[in-house]
Amino acid sequence: MATTQAGVIKDALDAKGHPAELVIISTEGDRSSEPIVDIGVGVFTAALREAIHDHSVDMAVHSYKDLPTAPDPRFVIGAIPPREDARDALVARDGLVLGELPAGSVIGTSSPRRAAQLRALGLGLEIRPFEATLIPG
Repeated sequence: MATTQAGVIKDALDAKGHPAELVIISTEGDRSSEPIVDIGVGVFTAALREAIHDHSVDMAVHSYKDLPTAPDPRFVIGAIPPREDARDALVARDGLVLGELPAGSVIGTSSPRRAAQLRALGLGLEIRPFEATLIPG
């Protein structure tokens, strides 16, 4: 998702006459299969911040929702593009929608925000972290 978002910004810069190069930076969050709550805050942004700081890149693009809440005093958020469709998707067997899932249904998400939202609905769902499998290469 982050690569797609960065590509959109690159294309917009190019279209306005500011040639840009997309530099892919692998972060600890990208390389880990652990749930986000286990690997910690900032795992997707620390490498990006350091790349800006050491002048490897001029700027970074990342999902606003994944930024740590504590700002890094070395940087500013220079722009926030218009938000795309913010709805999440549920993939469920038998074509059920969220409100039709029976109590005790298991939902997998590694997002603490989504887990909290689902628990707040009071539907009796069991929320489990997604176990990501990294494919070598």
